[in-house]
Amino acid sequence: MEAAVNKISHWLKHNTFHHSDFWDLKKLVESKEEQGLTISLCLPTLNEETTIGKEIVLFKSELMNRYPLLDEIAVIDSGSTDKTIEVAQAFGADTYLADDILPGLEKKKGKGENLWKSIYQLKGDIIVFVDADIKNIHPRFAYGLIGPLIYRPEVKYVKGFYDRPLTLSNITRPSGGGRVTEILVRPLFSLFYPELTAIIQPLSGEYAVRREVVEGISFPIGYGVETSHLIDIYSQHGLEAFAQSDLDQRIHDNKSTRDLGKMSFGILQTFLTRSRDLGIFSDIKQYETVFRQFQATQNEYEALEFEIFEDERPPMNTIPEYRKKYGLD
Repeated sequence: MEAAVNKISHWLKHNTFHHSDFWDLKKLVESKEEQGLTISLCLPTLNEETTIGKEIVLFKSELMNRYPLLDEIAVIDSGSTDKTIEVAQAFGADTYLADDILPGLEKKKGKGENLWKSIYQLKGDIIVFVDADIKNIHPRFAYGLIGPLIYRPEVKYVKGFYDRPLTLSNITRPSGGGRVTEILVRPLFSLFYPELTAIIQPLSGEYAVRREVVEGISFPIGYGVETSHLIDIYSQHGLEAFAQSDLDQRIHDNKSTRDLGKMSFGILQTFLTRSRDLGIFSDIKQYETVFRQFQATQNEYEALEFEIFEDERPPMNTIPEYRKKYGLD
Protein backbone atom coordinates (compact mmCIF):
# COMPACT_ATOMS: atom_id res chain seq x y z
CA MET A 1 0.00 0.00 0.00
CA GLU A 2 2.77 2.44 0.93
CA ALA A 3 4.57 1.70 -2.34
CA ALA A 4 1.43 2.50 -4.33
CA VAL A 5 0.95 5.76 -2.43
CA ASN A 6 4.56 6.76 -3.06
CA LYS A 7 4.28 5.93 -6.74
CA ILE A 8 1.09 7.96 -7.11
CA SER A 9 2.67 10.90 -5.25
CA HIS A 10 5.74 10.78 -7.51
CA TRP A 11 3.58 10.55 -10.64
CA LEU A 12 1.35 13.44 -9.57
CA LYS A 13 4.42 15.61 -9.01
CA HIS A 14 6.16 14.80 -12.28
CA ASN A 15 3.32 13.99 -14.69
CA THR A 16 0.68 16.55 -13.78
CA PHE A 17 0.86 19.83 -15.67
CA HIS A 18 -1.01 23.10 -16.00
CA HIS A 19 -1.85 24.40 -19.44
CA SER A 20 0.17 27.54 -18.66
CA ASP A 21 3.30 25.36 -18.71
CA PHE A 22 2.89 25.40 -22.49
CA TRP A 23 2.02 29.06 -23.05
CA ASP A 24 4.97 29.55 -25.42
CA LEU A 25 3.26 28.28 -28.56
CA LYS A 26 6.13 29.38 -30.80
CA LYS A 27 8.49 27.14 -28.86
CA LEU A 28 5.97 24.32 -28.89
CA VAL A 29 5.65 24.54 -32.68
CA GLU A 30 9.43 24.63 -33.12
CA SER A 31 9.84 21.47 -31.05
CA LYS A 32 7.03 19.77 -32.94
CA GLU A 33 8.68 20.57 -36.27
CA GLU A 34 12.12 19.47 -35.08
CA GLN A 35 10.63 16.05 -34.26
CA GLY A 36 8.77 15.89 -37.58
CA LEU A 37 5.44 15.33 -35.85
CA THR A 38 2.00 15.86 -37.34
CA ILE A 39 -0.99 16.61 -35.10
CA SER A 40 -4.69 16.13 -35.82
CA LEU A 41 -7.62 17.54 -33.83
CA CYS A 42 -10.78 15.44 -33.77
CA LEU A 43 -14.14 16.94 -32.76
CA PRO A 44 -16.72 14.13 -32.38
CA THR A 45 -20.21 15.53 -32.88
CA LEU A 46 -23.91 14.81 -32.61
CA ASN A 47 -26.17 17.85 -32.90
CA GLU A 48 -23.68 20.50 -31.76
CA GLU A 49 -24.61 23.35 -34.11
CA THR A 50 -24.61 25.96 -31.31
CA THR A 51 -21.00 25.39 -30.21
CA ILE A 52 -19.10 23.73 -33.05
CA GLY A 53 -18.58 26.91 -35.10
CA LYS A 54 -16.87 28.80 -32.29
CA GLU A 55 -14.58 25.86 -31.54
CA ILE A 56 -13.47 25.55 -35.15
CA VAL A 57 -12.91 29.30 -35.59
CA LEU A 58 -10.83 29.51 -32.43
CA PHE A 59 -8.68 26.43 -33.04
CA LYS A 60 -8.12 27.26 -36.69
CA SER A 61 -7.21 30.91 -36.14
CA GLU A 62 -4.94 30.36 -33.12
CA LEU A 63 -3.48 26.90 -33.61
CA MET A 64 -3.30 26.61 -37.40
CA ASN A 65 -3.01 30.09 -38.86
CA ARG A 66 -1.22 32.00 -36.10
CA TYR A 67 0.77 29.11 -34.64
CA PRO A 68 0.85 26.01 -36.91
CA LEU A 69 0.55 23.49 -34.10
CA LEU A 70 -2.37 21.61 -35.64
CA ASP A 71 -2.07 20.12 -39.12
CA GLU A 72 -5.70 19.09 -39.37
CA ILE A 73 -9.08 19.87 -37.77
CA ALA A 74 -11.78 17.34 -38.46
CA VAL A 75 -15.36 16.77 -37.36
CA ILE A 76 -16.47 13.13 -37.15
CA ASP A 77 -20.26 13.16 -36.96
CA SER A 78 -22.62 10.46 -35.71
CA GLY A 79 -25.50 11.58 -37.92
CA SER A 80 -26.60 14.99 -36.65
CA THR A 81 -30.13 16.11 -37.50
CA ASP A 82 -29.35 19.80 -36.95
CA LYS A 83 -26.89 21.97 -38.92
CA THR A 84 -23.70 20.73 -37.26
CA ILE A 85 -22.14 19.57 -40.53
CA GLU A 86 -23.11 22.70 -42.45
CA VAL A 87 -21.73 24.98 -39.73
CA ALA A 88 -18.49 22.99 -39.47
CA GLN A 89 -17.97 23.10 -43.23
CA ALA A 90 -18.72 26.83 -43.37
CA PHE A 91 -15.98 27.53 -40.83
CA GLY A 92 -13.39 25.42 -42.61
CA ALA A 93 -13.21 22.07 -40.82
CA ASP A 94 -12.93 18.77 -42.64
CA THR A 95 -16.18 16.92 -42.01
CA TYR A 96 -16.90 13.21 -42.14
CA LEU A 97 -19.88 11.04 -41.32
CA ALA A 98 -18.80 8.10 -39.20
CA ASP A 99 -20.99 5.79 -41.30
CA ASP A 100 -19.02 6.75 -44.43
CA ILE A 101 -15.65 5.77 -42.93
CA LEU A 102 -14.75 2.11 -43.53
CA PRO A 103 -18.14 1.57 -45.20
CA GLY A 104 -17.55 -2.16 -45.61
CA LEU A 105 -17.93 -2.70 -41.87
CA GLU A 106 -21.23 -3.13 -40.04
CA LYS A 107 -22.55 0.28 -39.00
CA LYS A 108 -22.58 1.06 -35.29
CA LYS A 109 -23.59 4.16 -33.33
CA GLY A 110 -21.87 5.84 -30.41
CA LYS A 111 -19.18 8.32 -29.46
CA GLY A 112 -16.61 5.55 -29.19
CA GLU A 113 -17.40 4.57 -32.77
CA ASN A 114 -16.62 8.12 -33.91
CA LEU A 115 -13.32 8.13 -32.04
CA TRP A 116 -12.33 4.74 -33.40
CA LYS A 117 -13.04 5.71 -36.99
CA SER A 118 -11.14 8.97 -36.58
CA ILE A 119 -7.95 6.93 -36.19
CA TYR A 120 -8.43 5.64 -39.73
CA GLN A 121 -9.49 8.98 -41.20
CA LEU A 122 -7.03 11.40 -39.57
CA LYS A 123 -3.36 11.50 -40.48
CA GLY A 124 -1.61 12.82 -37.36
CA ASP A 125 1.13 11.13 -35.38
CA ILE A 126 -0.70 12.62 -32.39
CA ILE A 127 -4.50 12.76 -32.26
CA VAL A 128 -6.21 15.24 -29.93
CA PHE A 129 -9.83 14.64 -28.97
CA VAL A 130 -11.93 17.58 -27.76
CA ASP A 131 -15.67 17.45 -27.09
CA ALA A 132 -17.76 19.71 -29.30
CA ASP A 133 -20.09 21.09 -26.60
CA ILE A 134 -17.64 23.32 -24.69
CA LYS A 135 -19.08 26.79 -24.13
CA ASN A 136 -15.88 28.41 -22.83
CA ILE A 137 -13.63 27.02 -25.54
CA HIS A 138 -10.00 28.21 -25.52
CA PRO A 139 -6.80 27.09 -27.30
CA ARG A 140 -5.61 25.60 -23.99
CA PHE A 141 -8.02 22.70 -24.55
CA ALA A 142 -5.66 21.55 -27.29
CA TYR A 143 -2.16 22.86 -26.53
CA GLY A 144 -2.47 21.94 -22.84
CA LEU A 145 -2.82 18.30 -23.94
CA ILE A 146 -0.26 18.38 -26.73
CA GLY A 147 2.57 19.92 -24.68
CA PRO A 148 3.48 16.85 -22.57
CA LEU A 149 3.59 14.65 -25.68
CA ILE A 150 6.00 17.01 -27.43
CA TYR A 151 8.32 17.63 -24.50
CA ARG A 152 8.18 14.17 -22.90
CA PRO A 153 8.76 11.41 -25.50
CA GLU A 154 8.00 8.68 -22.94
CA VAL A 155 4.47 10.02 -22.39
CA LYS A 156 1.91 8.28 -24.57
CA TYR A 157 -1.49 9.56 -23.42
CA VAL A 158 -2.50 12.88 -21.82
CA LYS A 159 -5.80 13.49 -20.02
CA GLY A 160 -7.35 16.88 -19.38
CA PHE A 161 -9.02 17.81 -16.10
CA TYR A 162 -10.81 20.86 -14.75
CA ASP A 163 -11.90 22.44 -11.45
CA ARG A 164 -9.56 20.32 -9.37
CA PRO A 165 -7.47 21.04 -6.23
CA LEU A 166 -4.71 23.35 -7.30
CA THR A 167 -3.21 26.37 -5.61
CA LEU A 168 -2.18 29.22 -7.88
CA SER A 169 -1.21 32.62 -6.47
CA ASN A 170 -2.52 31.47 -3.05
CA ILE A 171 -5.95 30.67 -4.50
CA THR A 172 -7.19 27.11 -4.10
CA ARG A 173 -9.92 26.00 -6.45
CA PRO A 174 -12.53 23.59 -5.03
CA SER A 175 -12.33 19.88 -5.73
CA GLY A 176 -15.09 17.73 -7.12
CA GLY A 177 -15.35 15.91 -10.41
CA GLY A 178 -18.17 14.54 -12.46
CA ARG A 179 -20.78 12.53 -10.64
CA VAL A 180 -20.10 9.29 -12.52
CA THR A 181 -16.37 9.66 -11.90
CA GLU A 182 -16.73 10.16 -8.16
CA ILE A 183 -19.45 7.61 -7.38
CA LEU A 184 -18.56 4.86 -9.88
CA VAL A 185 -15.20 5.01 -11.63
CA ARG A 186 -13.04 6.29 -8.78
CA PRO A 187 -14.36 3.67 -6.31
CA LEU A 188 -13.79 0.91 -8.89
CA PHE A 189 -10.27 2.10 -9.64
CA SER A 190 -9.57 2.39 -5.91
CA LEU A 191 -10.56 -1.24 -5.45
CA PHE A 192 -8.92 -2.85 -8.47
CA TYR A 193 -6.53 -0.38 -10.18
CA PRO A 194 -5.35 1.89 -7.35
CA GLU A 195 -2.62 3.55 -9.39
CA LEU A 196 -5.22 4.80 -11.88
CA THR A 197 -6.81 6.88 -9.13
CA ALA A 198 -4.00 9.33 -9.86
CA ILE A 199 -5.93 10.29 -13.00
CA ILE A 200 -7.94 13.22 -11.66
CA GLN A 201 -10.72 13.13 -14.25
CA PRO A 202 -10.74 9.70 -15.91
CA LEU A 203 -13.90 10.36 -17.93
CA SER A 204 -12.71 13.62 -19.43
CA GLY A 205 -13.54 13.92 -23.12
CA GLU A 206 -10.39 15.93 -23.72
CA TYR A 207 -7.22 13.90 -24.26
CA ALA A 208 -4.33 13.43 -26.68
CA VAL A 209 -2.63 10.19 -27.63
CA ARG A 210 0.13 8.92 -29.88
CA ARG A 211 -1.06 7.01 -32.93
CA GLU A 212 1.11 3.97 -32.28
CA VAL A 213 -0.66 3.56 -28.93
CA VAL A 214 -4.27 4.31 -29.84
CA GLU A 215 -4.21 2.12 -32.96
CA GLY A 216 -3.39 -0.89 -30.80
CA ILE A 217 -6.31 -0.84 -28.34
CA SER A 218 -9.96 -1.87 -28.60
CA PHE A 219 -12.76 0.71 -28.53
CA PRO A 220 -16.16 0.28 -26.89
CA ILE A 221 -18.55 2.10 -29.19
CA GLY A 222 -20.39 3.83 -26.34
CA TYR A 223 -19.91 5.29 -22.87
CA GLY A 224 -17.12 2.95 -21.79
CA VAL A 225 -14.50 4.19 -24.25
CA GLU A 226 -12.54 6.45 -21.87
CA THR A 227 -12.50 3.85 -19.09
CA SER A 228 -11.26 1.18 -21.48
CA HIS A 229 -8.48 3.46 -22.75
CA LEU A 230 -7.09 3.91 -19.26
CA ILE A 231 -7.24 0.24 -18.30
CA ASP A 232 -5.78 -1.00 -21.60
CA ILE A 233 -2.92 1.50 -21.81
CA TYR A 234 -2.14 1.01 -18.12
CA SER A 235 -2.05 -2.77 -18.51
CA GLN A 236 0.28 -2.48 -21.53
CA HIS A 237 2.51 0.44 -20.57
CA GLY A 238 2.04 1.26 -16.88
CA LEU A 239 1.27 4.52 -15.11
CA GLU A 240 4.34 6.31 -16.50
CA ALA A 241 2.76 6.27 -19.96
CA PHE A 242 0.19 8.82 -18.76
CA ALA A 243 0.26 12.52 -18.03
CA GLN A 244 -2.54 14.95 -17.22
CA SER A 245 -3.02 18.65 -17.73
CA ASP A 246 -5.12 21.13 -15.77
CA LEU A 247 -7.28 23.05 -18.24
CA ASP A 248 -8.85 25.22 -15.51
CA GLN A 249 -12.60 25.29 -16.14
CA ARG A 250 -14.93 23.62 -18.61
CA ILE A 251 -18.48 24.88 -19.10
CA HIS A 252 -21.05 22.66 -20.78
CA ASP A 253 -24.59 21.39 -20.26
CA ASN A 254 -24.89 18.85 -17.44
CA LYS A 255 -26.61 15.54 -18.03
CA SER A 256 -29.66 14.47 -16.07
CA THR A 257 -29.40 11.82 -13.36
CA ARG A 258 -31.35 9.45 -15.61
CA ASP A 259 -28.85 9.89 -18.43
CA LEU A 260 -25.96 9.43 -16.02
CA GLY A 261 -27.48 6.14 -14.94
CA LYS A 262 -27.37 4.88 -18.53
CA MET A 263 -23.80 6.12 -18.83
CA SER A 264 -22.78 4.31 -15.64
CA PHE A 265 -24.40 1.09 -16.82
CA GLY A 266 -22.35 1.12 -20.02
CA ILE A 267 -19.12 2.01 -18.22
CA LEU A 268 -19.65 -0.78 -15.69
CA GLN A 269 -20.07 -3.30 -18.51
CA THR A 270 -16.76 -2.20 -20.00
CA PHE A 271 -15.04 -2.31 -16.62
CA LEU A 272 -16.25 -5.84 -15.92
CA THR A 273 -15.28 -7.07 -19.38
CA ARG A 274 -11.78 -5.57 -19.19
CA SER A 275 -11.21 -6.86 -15.67
CA ARG A 276 -12.38 -10.33 -16.63
CA ASP A 277 -10.07 -10.41 -19.66
CA LEU A 278 -7.14 -9.31 -17.46
CA GLY A 279 -7.88 -12.10 -14.97
CA ILE A 280 -9.07 -9.89 -12.11
CA PHE A 281 -12.57 -11.40 -12.23
CA SER A 282 -12.34 -15.02 -13.30
CA ASP A 283 -15.93 -16.10 -12.72
CA ILE A 284 -17.85 -13.44 -14.68
CA LYS A 285 -19.28 -15.05 -17.79
CA GLN A 286 -22.21 -12.92 -18.89
CA TYR A 287 -24.32 -10.11 -17.50
CA GLU A 288 -27.61 -8.43 -18.27
CA THR A 289 -27.68 -5.68 -20.87
CA VAL A 290 -31.08 -4.24 -19.94
CA PHE A 291 -30.94 -1.18 -17.70
CA ARG A 292 -34.09 -0.53 -15.68
CA GLN A 293 -35.33 2.78 -14.34
CA PHE A 294 -38.68 3.96 -12.99
CA GLN A 295 -40.88 6.99 -13.32
CA ALA A 296 -43.98 7.94 -11.36
CA THR A 297 -47.10 9.72 -12.59
CA GLN A 298 -49.31 10.57 -9.63
CA ASN A 299 -49.94 7.14 -8.03
CA GLU A 300 -48.85 5.05 -11.00
CA TYR A 301 -45.34 3.69 -11.43
CA GLU A 302 -43.86 2.73 -14.76
CA ALA A 303 -40.83 0.56 -15.33
CA LEU A 304 -38.55 1.78 -18.12
CA GLU A 305 -36.16 -0.60 -19.84
CA PHE A 306 -33.17 0.37 -22.00
CA GLU A 307 -31.04 -2.09 -23.92
CA ILE A 308 -27.45 -0.91 -23.47
CA PHE A 309 -24.80 -3.21 -24.83
CA GLU A 310 -21.19 -1.99 -24.89
CA ASP A 311 -20.19 -3.51 -28.19
CA GLU A 312 -16.54 -3.05 -29.14
CA ARG A 313 -14.37 -2.44 -32.15
CA PRO A 314 -11.05 -4.31 -32.33
CA PRO A 315 -7.71 -2.48 -32.41
CA MET A 316 -7.56 -0.40 -35.58
CA ASN A 317 -4.20 -1.90 -36.52
CA THR A 318 -5.96 -5.23 -37.05
CA ILE A 319 -8.26 -3.80 -39.76
CA PRO A 320 -6.96 -4.69 -43.28
CA GLU A 321 -7.93 -1.32 -44.79
CA TYR A 322 -6.04 0.51 -42.08
CA ARG A 323 -2.96 -1.66 -42.38
CA LYS A 324 -2.90 -1.00 -46.13
CA LYS A 325 -3.43 2.76 -45.75
CA TYR A 326 -0.64 3.16 -43.22
CA GLY A 327 1.76 0.63 -44.69
CA LEU A 328 1.70 -1.85 -41.82
CA ASP A 329 1.78 -4.97 -44.00
